[in-house]
Amino acid sequence: MIGELELYRKPLVGHCYRMLGSAVDAEDAAQESLIRAWRGMSTFDGRASLQTWLYRIATNVCLDELDKRGRRIRPMEGCAPGYRGGELPKREREVWIEPVADARAMADGLDPFEQARMRQSIRLAFVAALQNLAPRQRAALLLVDVLGMSAAEVAETLETTVAAVNSALQRARAVVGDSSVSAGELTAGQTAMLEKYVAAFERYDVETLTSLLREDAAFSMPPYSLWLQGPAAVREWLLGIGLGCQGSRLVATAGCGGPAWGQYRVDPDGGWMPWALVVLELDGERIAGWNSFLDTEWLFPLFGLPARLF
Repeated sequence: MIGELELYRKPLVGHCYRMLGSAVDAEDAAQESLIRAWRGMSTFDGRASLQTWLYRIATNVCLDELDKRGRRIRPMEGCAPGYRGGELPKREREVWIEPVADARAMADGLDPFEQARMRQSIRLAFVAALQNLAPRQRAALLLVDVLGMSAAEVAETLETTVAAVNSALQRARAVVGDSSVSAGELTAGQTAMLEKYVAAFERYDVETLTSLLREDAAFSMPPYSLWLQGPAAVREWLLGIGLGCQGSRLVATAGCGGPAWGQYRVDPDGGWMPWALVVLELDGERIAGWNSFLDTEWLFPLFGLPARLF
């Protein structure tokens, strides 16, 4: 039975990530859910599927966690764009929405439609929008719209009524909307643009890099609060404080349902050292969001990225 439960780890991580906005917390919540399931197997009566039962357990684990803390945000929610000089403002990791590796949050063997749908459900814009919902609204929306549970099943999970679930869904859908910025299978044009991005980054061709940005593109570097908007501001940053990234190497991975890379900066002692997990958000063949997550100590292992390049 332990082996059968383990088959559900990845989709449980994905569900917990959508609930909590943190890859690390999602891993912990999924593990706790599997432990509770294993200990409580005698209470599983088979009225619902094993998968539905596990999602109920995971949802309640996440609700317990959300009772202990505030919601996570992105830098764009905390302050106006722009660098105003001086020391960069920094906040603790627990404040920020974090990226999740596709390989750890999506079940294996999904058909193309389900795979695209699951990618959409872990993109940064959608997860950020979810954090604006009250926890039980968030749970109702995810259980129905992402996982396909019925209102009656969700009512049982949340120990409420079908009418209350339907009301929560209506309010949640109004808040979340479509969350803009697409994710899914890349077009040929997008693939060519991303190849251009990688080549430009590795030769540090700032003019080409910034030409790929949407006019209102957002550039952020959690855990720093600072964020920049638009090609001109990003160009100034890359040619100023950001010059330390010159000579970097990028290693491809996949995160939040879209393209991502491990960025390695030149190490004065030789080789390249981890610097950032880069997650891009695309709008057609332009970059709408350039997110560089700097907490590489815990992010790179989750994404299966090497500790160094030589």
